Amino acid sequence: MSGDTVDQDGAADHFEGVFGYRIVDLDVLERALTHPSYASENPRSMDYQRLEFLGDAVLELAVTSFIYDEYPSATEGEMTLLRAAVVSEPALASIAESWGLCDRLLLGRGEELSGGRGKRSILSDVVESLLATVYLDAGFARANQIVRDHWGPMIRERADEPGQRDFKTRLQETLVAEGRTIEYTVTETGPQHAKQFAATASSSGEDLASGSGTSKKRAEQDAARKALELLDGTK
Repeated sequence: MSGDTVDQDGAADHFEGVFGYRIVDLDVLERALTHPSYASENPRSMDYQRLEFLGDAVLELAVTSFIYDEYPSATEGEMTLLRAAVVSEPALASIAESWGLCDRLLLGRGEELSGGRGKRSILSDVVESLLATVYLDAGFARANQIVRDHWGPMIRERADEPGQRDFKTRLQETLVAEGRTIEYTVTETGPQHAKQFAATASSSGEDLASGSGTSKKRAEQDAARKALELLDGTK
């Protein structure tokens, strides 16, 4: 879709190819693709903001359910970190690109000129509005299946190190800025089939925090998260 025309049937054809399901309510589909800047220039149009609100909840429930089913031994903290990694703005923008959303957006002229089609914030919002469209059009089961099909590979890819890049990298960057380095000491306990790991994050001979997990990486990540919380609390 260009910023000046509405092609409901073309959009329906496009997303049928993406989802394997044809959206029936084309007016809601159009709204899901309509940025507020376009709606402000076209008074008869409605933007996607209410749909985005609903789609955010649909996505969170579907992702939470998938993680809960797929990883029965994961702790609440591990599941929370994994969910946060795959419903983040960068993750949703990546999904949007795979769906070919940028060419389907309805943008106002100013937003078009400012590169709105490539803005991650807009792309991630529209992913959520489209999930809401499917939910309203065909129910949660259909929306849930789309999430499982399109988020499942991303969830599995990140399951071995949920949040690790965030916390370990952030801790390292924080300490490097102060001229310090970070080290992790890891121990393991328990039988081979049910090992538990404990990690201690230290810097310049000082223990910062300890964490635990069902793998070395998860224990280190937990320790880094706790160290960051402590460092933030002292600032």
